[in-house]
Amino acid sequence: MLRRLLLAALILSGVSNSAKDKTRDRYQQPGPIHLDKDGEKWVDKVLRTMSPEEKVGQLLMIFVKAQFMNQADPAWIELRDTVRNHHIGGLVMTVPASGPVLYKSQPQVAAELLNRLQRSSRLPLIVAADFERGVAMRLNGVTVFPHAMAFGAAGNLGNAEEFGRITAQEARAIGVQWNFFPDADVNSNPANPIINTRAFGGDPQQVSDLVAAYIRGAHEGGMLTTAKHFPGHGDTATDSHLGVAAVVGNRERLEAVELPPFRRAVKAGVDAIMVAHVTVPALDPEPHHIATTSTAVVTGLLRNEMGFKGIVVTDALGMGGLTRLYNKGIGRASVDAFKAGSDVLIVPPDIDGSYRAMVHAVRSGEISRQRLDESVRKVLELKASLGLHKARLVDLEQLSREVAQPENLAVGQRIADEAITLVRDNGQVLPLKASGTPEPEPAYQPIAEVRDRLVAVIFSDDLRTDSGHMLERQILARVPDARIIYVDARSATGMKTTVLDAVDAAEHVIAAVYVIPTAGKTVATAGGLKNSVAMDEATGAVLKAILENAAPRTVVLAMGNPYVVQNFPAIENYVCAFSNMSVSETAAVKAVFGEIPIRGHLPVTIPGVAARGEGLERPALSSSGGSTHAQR
Repeated sequence: MLRRLLLAALILSGVSNSAKDKTRDRYQQPGPIHLDKDGEKWVDKVLRTMSPEEKVGQLLMIFVKAQFMNQADPAWIELRDTVRNHHIGGLVMTVPASGPVLYKSQPQVAAELLNRLQRSSRLPLIVAADFERGVAMRLNGVTVFPHAMAFGAAGNLGNAEEFGRITAQEARAIGVQWNFFPDADVNSNPANPIINTRAFGGDPQQVSDLVAAYIRGAHEGGMLTTAKHFPGHGDTATDSHLGVAAVVGNRERLEAVELPPFRRAVKAGVDAIMVAHVTVPALDPEPHHIATTSTAVVTGLLRNEMGFKGIVVTDALGMGGLTRLYNKGIGRASVDAFKAGSDVLIVPPDIDGSYRAMVHAVRSGEISRQRLDESVRKVLELKASLGLHKARLVDLEQLSREVAQPENLAVGQRIADEAITLVRDNGQVLPLKASGTPEPEPAYQPIAEVRDRLVAVIFSDDLRTDSGHMLERQILARVPDARIIYVDARSATGMKTTVLDAVDAAEHVIAAVYVIPTAGKTVATAGGLKNSVAMDEATGAVLKAILENAAPRTVVLAMGNPYVVQNFPAIENYVCAFSNMSVSETAAVKAVFGEIPIRGHLPVTIPGVAARGEGLERPALSSSGGSTHAQR
């Protein structure tokens, strides 16, 4: 009898523990973002029990790199302890990198790591990411989208809405609830080294419409959105990752160009606005005030004049545009940004220094307890509105259902196809003709000649990146004996003769230029090191030589920066894809071989070349070589 009772007790205990496990491991169910009464009660209860140190921690977000970490790995232990010891409120998911090379993981790796961090934290963590091109910006095996400017070229608001919805679906599946997007900047400066194709375009109205559409789609999928970089980073000539950028327009200019997309974002219900590390003399003439630390910009304009009631976040606090102003103690930057009106402090370069500076400011009364509680309440309400107080984990088994759905992959490719824009066409090259499978060479006999009917020269910043790989595969699928040559800044000088010999022997040439805005990138110029979205001197010299020898039979593909043509007036055939993503590589090849219609229009003006809205439309060709429909 006693044995039976013990056995029953063990069974009941097992059932009880299993039930507890299921309760503890309840999974997030993305849906409408809404703060209900239960959430409000949770916020009130938590806020009452928090110490000043715990409250400060809730305002801080730190980087987490999506990679596998063993439980005994010192890097994991340090990350876990930082979250616990500083009471961290949120994470910014990124990936390991070496220069321009990103070491991306699979969705399962990211989701497992985020689940582990959620379990290690007393309060649920909110997780954000820069998914400007969808989750593919940080992970492999997901839906790929082109850069934002491609959406402007396609000109379809529905595309932006689908972009938001699909990104939300995949982000929430891996445990990311908050995207630092859409970019509400109006790229009106062709020399802007850091915005460029990250912006939807150069027209405030179109940018506003696409921003609002993206927010609608993202909210449908249960993802928080962020309009950036307030009050506008599109008319700057300095990378704020490296130095202090200046927005020099007067107030009238700001109201006409920079501010409309942000006003539209507020109207559309954007959840957060990110403030840029830029000086704005028209709003705050104090020389040592950047927008991040300017009460006039954050509280005066954004909160009071524009009526924004949501979360204000800083841009990354380790960027040069801010750190150069705080060489005596970077922790102070967090205090000044918070006092200016920000709620959340993103990735301080010295997390302990920023944490201690904030705690000291609260303890000393420099930051009032009321002001601190206002921001902490916002953060907690954000978490509750996502249901994180009820379920903070994601179900790893559902990743294979939610991520990279075939219909979503097709949407990303369709958008890239629609964005292709033909700016110049001399009528002698496009469309290129596919040659099919080449005849096999006779066995054991020397090849009499090398067939270079088509040569593709791929210009990239670094041969270690993926730039050109999909383009190469797509070209070889159509012209198997095409010659593909990769060139970057380090190899350009030595490769010049080889490239020109191949070009001279070819019937047609594809010159694919991969230049995209890259944070903190520097290139050597006559004036010293600076960031640029132009080709560097070495690769630019090779392209110039190609054009001198073969401009009439060369098509230049701008796989990113559309303004490249300004530096090479000899270009006779010019196609813009606005992106270096794989879908854009595929789209560009399909377009130049006449397989899809070309209907994109420039979302920006290229001074001296073409105005915004221009684009030469071309029909797709039928399989027999004729036009599938009349040219418009």
